Parts: sequence; structure tokens; C-alpha cells
Amino acid sequence: MVQYNPKDWITFIFRFHKSDTFRQLIPMMIFIGLYTFGVGYLEIIYWKMSEKNHLSNITLMHNMLGFVISLLLVFRTNTAYDRWWEGRKLWGSLVNNSRNLAIKLSVILKEESDRLYFKKLIPGYASILSKHLTNDETSKQLFTDVDLEIDHHKHKPNQIAKMLFQKVNDLYDQKKITGDQLIILNSEVQSFTEICGACERIKNTPIPYSYSAFIKKFIFFYIMTLPFGYVFSLGYYAIPVVIFIFYVLASLELIAEEIEDPFGMDANDLPIEKITVNIKKHIEEIL
Repeated sequence: MVQYNPKDWITFIFRFHKSDTFRQLIPMMIFIGLYTFGVGYLEIIYWKMSEKNHLSNITLMHNMLGFVISLLLVFRTNTAYDRWWEGRKLWGSLVNNSRNLAIKLSVILKEESDRLYFKKLIPGYASILSKHLTNDETSKQLFTDVDLEIDHHKHKPNQIAKMLFQKVNDLYDQKKITGDQLIILNSEVQSFTEICGACERIKNTPIPYSYSAFIKKFIFFYIMTLPFGYVFSLGYYAIPVVIFIFYVLASLELIAEEIEDPFGMDANDLPIEKITVNIKKHIEEIL
């Protein structure tokens, strides 16, 4: 995730970060510029059309459709941001629940070996979940300190959650915790799986294809028809105007595509690796 100062306007305006949509859209903007130039040349030089031609009224269509496309893009970006923010809240809950579980265990457990087990396994769940959501392979060396390994062909977070509950249940069988304490600890362990399921719902449920495809087609045909109307009033100055309009509309769509899946390696995705490191730091301090 990009770290920045929201009050530094100069940096925003004149700095081009690798996540900027401008870099991604350069080829298309060059194509749009050449296309607009070609349309302008045909209308002004070859076809010799004037503003009295009926084709110049196509700008009326653009005025009406501009309002419609703005509403679609606002809804698109809001929906994508809601998914991004929900993912951040879920990982915030994982941080809090990991701390709460560690705090309760630090008071309940008396033996250092039991504390050491949870000291490694609680942060391990966050680490496994981050790798699981980013489709990254998880090293078995993460658990060599507690002599545990996981099956990489099965659901990894579920295996860690099962280990956590198994240990809690063993502590109850060994009379190290009471039945009331078992219930308290069970709610914390259960919350891990609920967070994982909610993150998977965001990860595995993209924006419906028909909706996403319609917006892209709408933007494409809107931009392709702009030169036919703008050339009459602007001449060749329509080239930078059309390029700028394309840049704004396409950038909004690209930003929405990036943040609708907040669990990845893109510049604007959630910093779940950093959150995982913080969880590990806090659990080690508590236990």
C-alpha cells in the first residue's frame, strides 16, 4: 500500500507513482490521439464538413450520455471502495481478536510451554491467511519452532484454526483451564474462521461480468464518437480534449478494478503483510 501525506498537494500533482493510471493508459492515449487526428483530418480536409452539418449535433448525445456515464462510474467506484474498506475492517478485527486471545491466554496459562505454543501459532494464522488470500505459497518453515507442518493441498487457515482449538481443548482435558474459560477462548478462535470466510467472500466474488463489461463498452463507444462532434467546434484542439476525457473515465475504471480486490500485491491493496508483522510483534509482547 502506498504511504503518503494527504496534505502534500505539490507531491500529488507533479509526482507520478508506479501505481498511477497514466503509465498504464499511455498506449491507449496515443491511439486515441491518432484516431482523433484521423477523424479531424477527414472532416476538415477531406470531407470538408462545416458546423451546419447535421453530424455536428452528435455533441447533444454526448451531453446526455455524459451524465449517465458519470452516475455509472460513481456507483462503480463506491462499490469497489466498499469492498476495500470492508477488507480493512476485517483485518482490523483480526488484529483485535489476536490480541484479545493472547491477553486471555497470558492470564490463564501458567506453563511456559503452553504460552510458547500460542505465541507462535496465533501470528501464524495471520501469516497463513495473508498468503492464502494472495495465492502465495506458504513456507513450512514458519512452524518449525513448534514442530508443526501443514498440508499445502488443503485449506491452510482451517488447519491452523483446528490446531488452535485442538490445543485449547487439550488444555481443558488436562484440567489446565475450566469449562467457562474454554467457552471464552472458543469464541476468540471461532472469530478467526469467520474473518477468513468474510475475506474469501470478497476475494472470490468479483463485480458481475455483465456490469463490468457494459461500463467498459460504454466508455469505449463514448470516446470513439467524441471526435466526430468536437472537431466541428475545436478543430485539431479536440485531440488533447478527447485524450483527457478518455484518461479521466478510464482511470476511474482502472482504480475501481484495482481496489475491488484488496488482497493482492498492487500498490493500492491492503498492507496485510505489514499488519501480519504487527500482529506477531504484539503477540510476542503479550505472551
